Amino acid sequence: MSRKLFTVGPVEVAADTLQAMNRPMITHRTKEYKALHKSIEDKLKEVLDTNYDILMVAGSATVLLEGAARSGISRKSLGLSSGSFGDRSIEVATTNGKMVDTVKVPLGKAVKPADIEGKVAADTEAVHWVSNESSSGVYCDSLALAEEVRSQNPDSLIMIDSVTSMFAMDLNFRKLEPDSVVFGTQKALSLPPGLAFAAVSPKFLAKAEKVENKGFYADFTKLKEKNDENYALTTPPVSLMYGVDYQLDKMLKEGMATRYRRHQEMADMVRKWANEKMQGVFPEEGYQSNSIGVVKRGDLDFDKFHSIIKSKGMEISGGYGSAKNTTFRIGHMGDLTCADIRNLLTVMDEALEEMKQ
Repeated sequence: MSRKLFTVGPVEVAADTLQAMNRPMITHRTKEYKALHKSIEDKLKEVLDTNYDILMVAGSATVLLEGAARSGISRKSLGLSSGSFGDRSIEVATTNGKMVDTVKVPLGKAVKPADIEGKVAADTEAVHWVSNESSSGVYCDSLALAEEVRSQNPDSLIMIDSVTSMFAMDLNFRKLEPDSVVFGTQKALSLPPGLAFAAVSPKFLAKAEKVENKGFYADFTKLKEKNDENYALTTPPVSLMYGVDYQLDKMLKEGMATRYRRHQEMADMVRKWANEKMQGVFPEEGYQSNSIGVVKRGDLDFDKFHSIIKSKGMEISGGYGSAKNTTFRIGHMGDLTCADIRNLLTVMDEALEEMKQ
């Protein structure tokens, strides 16, 4: 039985988007491929309002988080964490031999500038964090964090995991001026998993030229060399790229300001429901994600609740990490609409009523 996905990812993929990927295969060393590659990069630059290089590689976003750590850090970084995926970014760096100082805040809280005062040392080559922590639903103020980092060490690279925020919330590239921002296809881009992206600054690429032992597959210098020719370093998922090109056209037609407002409206609907029917949402006030609602479930039997929802043709996500047994998560991102969220909330109300019987 097929179900409409209101999950944290992979997310619902619209029928027209699936159809856009149903095109004859081309090889990745042709003029047709070069045109597709360039089209995607040009449209991403327009959507993000940036002139940065945008690198692409087959894989989940984690492969380019690892590539960023290997390409941008020679020895030492500072990792900020507000949950499981912040912890993962620290693990990615440490398992690649980097020394990582850490700042961690309690789950449900956001890392704030005051938390990192005096923590960015002269030898801190990069500071990395997750903009939208999908284990807790916390959305950090990346602009404020970046300003604090640069006030302490203007040479430190700003490296951001934007996997569940990109295309759902405005990172404000022009003001933020990040050095590496990584994202993928399977979240608010509303596509199947399989393609990762990194928007990288000239400052990052200059640093990468000096870093040794970057590996091969996600070496940012090698990726840029091929990207400059509108080629991929290794075999790309061409069918998925057709989908990316199509989705970017849909975004540009909708308009990014409208898209961000739609995500805000969907998030507000979920938060209102959580306050009325559950125990509210998990993240602290003022730092709540517009792509993921993490709901405090209290004594709700989530497995039974979710089973009823799935029987009605919809699916959400359970809790994650240390909040696994106290929360559940609703993905409200991508091509979903307020009407979709209303339908989901109605089904969840019905499930709660059935559980009373």
